[in-house]
Amino acid sequence: MSKELESLEEARDIMISAIAQTMVIYGVTPSVGRIYGVLYFANEPMALDDIKDEVAMSKASVSNGMRDLLETEMVIKVWKKGDRRDHFIAEKDFMRNFLNFFVKMLRQERSLFMKANEQAKPVFKELAENSESQEAKEVAQKDLENLNKSLEYFEWTMRLANAMESGEIFNCFPINEQDKKE
Repeated sequence: MSKELESLEEARDIMISAIAQTMVIYGVTPSVGRIYGVLYFANEPMALDDIKDEVAMSKASVSNGMRDLLETEMVIKVWKKGDRRDHFIAEKDFMRNFLNFFVKMLRQERSLFMKANEQAKPVFKELAENSESQEAKEVAQKDLENLNKSLEYFEWTMRLANAMESGEIFNCFPINEQDKKE
């Protein structure tokens, strides 16, 4: 390997490490971040075995990591002529990755809360209206009020998620300052 290619590989390794570290901020494990980083700098689609060799992880770990990356659409499965194995490429648009990740997290947060709300709210309501204990009535009424306030938050986060998906968010926050002035 020439000195220049060696320097190129070292610089790529530095960037792959940085990508892996930044993904930890978003709750992604460093190993999944390294897989993404390797695909980000890959010159062509890679198969699981090729990725496994690059990141020095087991095939099962790489497969699990790929599932996470596919769910957030940070990686795309592609067909490669003449090869029956699955191949993958990275979505290199960081803005798209950011939006996909946060929309997914916001919808997941709302879904978890709403499922719990469906179970708990009838109990609070029943106790607030029909409890024989005045203390239980008051506490249940306060809990109902808190739940209703939190529903406002989830309505707002869904509007935010919808604006992120549709691109309307860029009317408020243009991608670059040049867009804002036009």
